[in-house]
Amino acid sequence: MESMLIEKSIQGDVASFEKLIVKYNRYVYNIAFRMMGNEEDAKDMSQEALIKAFRAISQFKMEANFSTWLYRITINTCKDEMRKRKENVLSYDVEVADEGTLKDIIGDDRGNPILIYEKLELKESIETALNALSEDNKSVIVLKDLLGYSYEEIGEILQIPIGTVRSRLNRSRSALKKILQIQLAEN
Repeated sequence: MESMLIEKSIQGDVASFEKLIVKYNRYVYNIAFRMMGNEEDAKDMSQEALIKAFRAISQFKMEANFSTWLYRITINTCKDEMRKRKENVLSYDVEVADEGTLKDIIGDDRGNPILIYEKLELKESIETALNALSEDNKSVIVLKDLLGYSYEEIGEILQIPIGTVRSRLNRSRSALKKILQIQLAEN
């Protein structure tokens, strides 16, 4: 079914492309949200990535997974926009699709104001540290640690070898740890 929609899309059938995108729209949005940090930019980048995909569908090779090709376009669209802005923004305040916010992951301590304050400080520290990473380092952390993609999927999406994914993830996590340690020492 999907391969038939892809083939028709390659031939210029807009309706087939729209049917194809319905399956992946939420995933594209989630990636854009994690990269851009807010709902408005995520919507814009999702739409832009889908437009780019439609324009480039004729170049799609049936050898690769369509999802991988589409996610690569999404990541690159976000990176291009971040480069234009010269800022890296990442937030966990808004709930994305079925995933919870960082507050949900950390837990809900409505009855204890001290714990609430400490957890909000932790959230801010993590956001600041992630935003201090380079675009490449942030993208590998977003794909692996926040969105749960495998090393193989990340390699395909970013078009890098699995060994590079592993080493970049290791370096990114180390950098994140150092940034958090510096923040902790300053407080």
